[in-house]
Amino acid sequence: MEGNLTIGFIGIGVMGKSMAKNLQSAGYPLHIYTRTKEKAQQLIDDGAIWKENIADLASSSDIIITIVGYPNDVEEVYFGKDGILNHAKKGTYVIDMTTSKPSLAIDIFEQASLKGIHSLDAPVSGGDIGARNGTLAIMVGGEQQAFNKLLPIFEILGENIVLQGKAGSGQHTKLANQIAIASNMIGVCEAIIYAEKAGLDPTEVLKSISTGAAGSWSLSNLAPRMIEGDFSPGFFVKHFIKDMIIAIESAEEMGIKTPGLSLSLELYQKLAQMGEDNSGTQALIKLLRK
Repeated sequence: MEGNLTIGFIGIGVMGKSMAKNLQSAGYPLHIYTRTKEKAQQLIDDGAIWKENIADLASSSDIIITIVGYPNDVEEVYFGKDGILNHAKKGTYVIDMTTSKPSLAIDIFEQASLKGIHSLDAPVSGGDIGARNGTLAIMVGGEQQAFNKLLPIFEILGENIVLQGKAGSGQHTKLANQIAIASNMIGVCEAIIYAEKAGLDPTEVLKSISTGAAGSWSLSNLAPRMIEGDFSPGFFVKHFIKDMIIAIESAEEMGIKTPGLSLSLELYQKLAQMGEDNSGTQALIKLLRK
């Protein structure tokens, strides 16, 4: 892709900040907007251009990437009076990398198409580590042509990049990802607590079990944080709760029962009630240790 195309980036959070930095380091001119300007200050200092509102960013960017909090934020960013679809130029490419509702991704795609704007839903997995290292898994929904055009952008942000199907398919894939993680997180916490109660060194136990059949990303990357008492967010508890609620709603629409997911949601909601909604998902061990 032409290196002089301007990227507009909306949402400079735990994930977005590192993703935007990687695009900036790759030489793309960067326009940025986020609710709290201070979060973007380092990017601005490094040459990114701050935009005072979404409308201004949308009208001056060739590619627009969004990674915000909740589906209602996505709706506001795309469909609001000052939103992307009311101000982006014809021919612009928009990529929503928020984990959101598949039905909303389809709505964005359809409305964008009417205006000659190309839309992809492309949620990611890999947490703060994957965002920082440019090793995210990127799950994409949309048309092949748009995917091919934007692949060089995705390759800066991640390594495992798959076009899963039509609009909404990226979001469905991410929900499958979250369903798999939900029950696994309970198991990781219980395994560490069990090791501790048995008088073992949990760090040594991890050496034995993380490369065998029990291995998982959470076991390798989040279990050490649990042991160290590091509950800083690579991914917020409140956002994981949001994802699980969306996944349960989507599963119910398809007539699927998800007992593991339901239990995980119940536990995480209790964790949030303990005041841990802004902690990382590894904080679940605090609840299970009680």
